[in-house]
Amino acid sequence: MVERFNGRISELLQQTRFDSRADLEAALLNYLKLYNHHIPQRAIDTKTPIQALEEWQDRKPELFVKSVYDQTGLDN
Repeated sequence: MVERFNGRISELLQQTRFDSRADLEAALLNYLKLYNHHIPQRAIDTKTPIQALEEWQDRKPELFVKSVYDQTGLDN
């Protein structure tokens, strides 16, 4: 999954010209949010990474310091 994520980031960087460091940082943060919350992964039974973490936290809560939360809802 890491190689696929890095490959997609590489494609994004090759296809997009950024006007500033802030634009690049914003684009990377937006892609990270999209990847973690909206793109299902075959390696984890077609769930998003956040969905997989939520299930793992339900099974082994002692491994988590913070609560996993899903940000896929509407922006308010």
